[in-house]
Amino acid sequence: MANPRGTALSVLLKIENEGAYSNLALNHALREAKLSAVDSGFVSALVYGVLERKLLLDYIISQYSKIPLRKIETTTKMILRMGLLQLLFMDKVPESAAVNESVNLAKKRKLQKSAGFINGILRSVTRAEQKYRLPDRSDISRYYSVLYSVPRELAELWITSYGEANAVELMKGLSGRPRICARVNTLKTDADSLIKRLSDEGVRAERLMLADALELSATGSIERLSSYREGLFHIQDLSSQLCAAALDPKPRDLVLDVCAAPGGKSFTAAQLMKNRGRIFSCDLYDHKLRLIEDGARRLGIGIITVQKRDAAKGKPLPEADRILCDVPCGGLGILSRKPEIRYKEGLFDNKLPELQYEILCKSASLLAVGGRLIYSTCTLNPKENNEVVSRFLEEHPDFAGAGLNLPQGIERAVGEKDHEITLMPHKAGCDGFYLAALTRRS
Repeated sequence: MANPRGTALSVLLKIENEGAYSNLALNHALREAKLSAVDSGFVSALVYGVLERKLLLDYIISQYSKIPLRKIETTTKMILRMGLLQLLFMDKVPESAAVNESVNLAKKRKLQKSAGFINGILRSVTRAEQKYRLPDRSDISRYYSVLYSVPRELAELWITSYGEANAVELMKGLSGRPRICARVNTLKTDADSLIKRLSDEGVRAERLMLADALELSATGSIERLSSYREGLFHIQDLSSQLCAAALDPKPRDLVLDVCAAPGGKSFTAAQLMKNRGRIFSCDLYDHKLRLIEDGARRLGIGIITVQKRDAAKGKPLPEADRILCDVPCGGLGILSRKPEIRYKEGLFDNKLPELQYEILCKSASLLAVGGRLIYSTCTLNPKENNEVVSRFLEEHPDFAGAGLNLPQGIERAVGEKDHEITLMPHKAGCDGFYLAALTRRS
């Protein structure tokens, strides 16, 4: 049987060296390793723990190492990160095990010289009365950057845009696993029946504030569930379900979902429409269109037509009653699901707002008078959100903001106009998300 720490190290190196996505690399490694449930949980805790605290762990290494961080060999540095995580943030791991197993891991990787270096640093940490020092709070963005292991630029953006209190809650929320939400497929079942069916399969399901939205726990692999294979639900965060609800599609409507993959919002819209009407679900890539087709087939949805189309300059589509414009974005609202993304270069793409504006303008031209358009992103950056919508309304006097009818329990985190809302995890219990409702007046 594979060694859990060795498995975690291999996953972390794959993410660091090859740019692999944490969830895919981890799932693949766990399948290959055939570990027990307890050991699999330990591997997951190591992988996500290191990713979520990487900047803090490196800051601590720098306090103990005479060798500059940039000159420490990658595998050695990763073993040190894992060892420090166990020593400082995993109470159930004995100090001796954290130190000795880290040294053994280095030796197994044939890093004999590094083994002594790792041993020295970790033992110094165990002997220290004050394990580490944080930067001075006089430089608040650097302090939060290290404490919550986020790029300094991100800390500055959130503090400036949303205020320090919201920024702190957002940065805190980047640690720990986000909850799993599902949307009941009302074409095949109802919430009560699905909750019972899932319970019979060993999964706990609890209702959320939005009708037919559930939170799932103890799921194991979702694909193994017969209720999933039968199409009784699809996985969809509450934020995306709120977005589809805000679109408010009706039976017999013609709906455009201009950036649809992987299809969740189209599926929810079809269910709200009772599978009557027509939805054009568009995307640039064939493999993503196949995902939408497969999902619609599993859910028993017959009103979706997939269309290969560039949302910024694509071919014309029929005039629509409802348009969902969920544009490509920086993804700052879902960093908790993919913790490694926050360390990648190009986290802030200054070209995105112009592309988003182009997509919004192109899409809005297809909206019928009196129709409803939802502009949305899964990012937390006013340049991609409020500023794009504000510019559009200024330059298109035939459009106006439309009211948002949000369920009870959704709190606004910042002051915004009635037609828009920035959803934040600590206020709305969902991924970070922005949506705005627009209508065509003439």
